[in-house]
Amino acid sequence: MKRDWRDTFSVAADVALVGIVVTAASVPLVTAGAALRTGSAAIRAIVDGEGVDAGAMWRLFRASILKGAVAVAVAAACGLLLVFNVGVVASGRVPGGSPALAGTGVVAAALLAVAGLGIVRLGRDTSRSGWLDALRWAGRTAWRQPGAAAAVAGVSAVAAALAVFVPLTAPLMVGYALYGAHAVTARLVGPAVTPAAPPPAK
Repeated sequence: MKRDWRDTFSVAADVALVGIVVTAASVPLVTAGAALRTGSAAIRAIVDGEGVDAGAMWRLFRASILKGAVAVAVAAACGLLLVFNVGVVASGRVPGGSPALAGTGVVAAALLAVAGLGIVRLGRDTSRSGWLDALRWAGRTAWRQPGAAAAVAGVSAVAAALAVFVPLTAPLMVGYALYGAHAVTARLVGPAVTPAAPPPAK
C-alpha cells in the first residue's frame, strides 16, 4: 500500500524527532552508543510501520549504556588514529603522498560502512549479546556485499556533510542517516538482517 503525502510527512517528522532525541541523549558522550542503538531500534520500528514503544526504548537505552560507552571509546580511538595518519601523510613527514591518502580514505569509508551496518543490526537485534554479533555481521556483510556497504557509507557521509555545512540541521541529520541506513540495508541486504528481538527487561 502506497503512502500518501500525510503518511510521508508523519514518517519524516518521526524520523526527525528520533534524531533530536538521540542527539540530546548523546550530550554526555558516554551515552552516545546507547543513544544510537536505541535510535536505531526506533527507526527500525518506523521503517517496519510499527509504533515506537517509549518504555521499551528506555529499557534498551539503560541496558546499552555500558557496552555503548566501550563502543564509543573504540570508535573515537579509530577516528583519532585516522586523523593522525592523514595529518602525518599530508605534512610529508612519511612517504606515500596521494596513494597513502587515498588508502586512508578507503579505510575510513570501510570503517564508516561497518559502523553504519552495525548500528542497523543493533536496531534489529536488541539482545544483550547484540554488540559483538552486530560487529561480526557488519564486517561479513561489508566484505560480501561491498555495494550495500558503499551505499550505507554514502548515506552516512551525505548526512554528515549536510550537518557540517548547515549545523542547525545536525540533530535532524542523525535521524535521517539512521533511516537511510535502515532503508538501504533492507533493500540491498534484505533477509540478512534478522528481525528485532524483544528489548531486555530490567
